[in-house]
Amino acid sequence: MVRRLFLIFIFLTSIQSCSKEEKLYEPTVKQNPYKLYKEALDAFDKNDFFFASKKFSEAELNFDKIELSAKSAIMSSFSLYAINFYDEALDNLNRYLKTYPSDKNVIYAEYLKTIIYYEQISDEKKDLKPLIEADKNIDNFIKKYPTSDYSIDLKFKKDLIKNQLAAKELYVAKYYISTQKWIPAIKRLKIIVEKFNQTIFIEEALHRLVEINYHIGLKEEAKKYAKILGYNYNSSKWFEQSYKILNKDYEIQKFTKDKGLNKSDSFFKKIIKMIK
Repeated sequence: MVRRLFLIFIFLTSIQSCSKEEKLYEPTVKQNPYKLYKEALDAFDKNDFFFASKKFSEAELNFDKIELSAKSAIMSSFSLYAINFYDEALDNLNRYLKTYPSDKNVIYAEYLKTIIYYEQISDEKKDLKPLIEADKNIDNFIKKYPTSDYSIDLKFKKDLIKNQLAAKELYVAKYYISTQKWIPAIKRLKIIVEKFNQTIFIEEALHRLVEINYHIGLKEEAKKYAKILGYNYNSSKWFEQSYKILNKDYEIQKFTKDKGLNKSDSFFKKIIKMIK
């Protein structure tokens, strides 16, 4: 009995000491959400996006109206996106979509998710995963919101992704050519011909197929691809190069350098105006 009372005494004193030192459950004082949102918006307008994200998150937790909490959550995500905190922005957007599935800004959130995947695309020399992920997300968005204005923008970006996927295949094919691995090179080039024939890389891919097949003695195959190239792109520099392979006496004309693609993307600014 004495031992049991002693153990109870030790337990109670330990609880008291913890409560004095740690204060684990000390309640927080509710803050004015409108003031927090104003601070966040001011920081956002000054491009202090990290602070803005923090304040938008605090406002979300303090608003009683669910639509204002949702608005704060998505603005916090935009702020994280603005400083290229892509992983954090995606986490925040996924949480927003689960917490506020009926919010009016859901389409903007899903669009932003797609843009984040798109902007993480690296060049053709690097990993394919971001390209594939972006392509998949664009397809999902267009399928879900086919008549949306954002789908028009994403269809344009999808075309750019196709070009980059084709560029990746061509880059790998050229590597195989440089190491004289003809069969893997042909396989890569055929992927461009079969899957990415609407891209800017189709002409070079056809020329490389002419070049490789002629080099390894498959002259009929070389002529086949030369005919395709000639029928569709008979004024291109790549047709000139292929024609020279099959006709040694032909003198190649000089071509000016192709102009690069320009893209202007002020489209995203519309979203900020609509949400703020």
